[in-house]
Amino acid sequence: MIHIREIDHLVLRVVDLEAMIRFYVAVLGCQVERRVQDLGLVQLRAGRSLIDLVTVDGPLGRAGGAPPGDQGRNLDHFCLRVDPFDEAGIRRQLEAAGVAAGDTATRYGAEGLGPSIYMSDPEGNTVELKGPATPA
Repeated sequence: MIHIREIDHLVLRVVDLEAMIRFYVAVLGCQVERRVQDLGLVQLRAGRSLIDLVTVDGPLGRAGGAPPGDQGRNLDHFCLRVDPFDEAGIRRQLEAAGVAAGDTATRYGAEGLGPSIYMSDPEGNTVELKGPATPA
């Protein structure tokens, strides 16, 4: 059984990165936690979770197609923190449900770098299942 603890992070595709940063920082009180320039990524701390902003013209944002609007997606994916992260058990459950899962990779989330698996829901939304941070 996959046990969801909370939403770890969500990823928004954005056209005007600086305006979005100003809104989430000045209006909502988030803090810039990390910038990865070569990916066009800014990660904002939102309590125990993260809001990731990716530019639509950057490497991550281009994968979502047209800019947000009638012809393009705004939400790249959302991530659910699972506890425990039993990779074999998760894969068995997904396979039994007919859900194709991607490779397990180490990715950055609200708690730091740790294991995660991507999949798609029936409507084509990308869902990430994230485990705990790997000890440094």
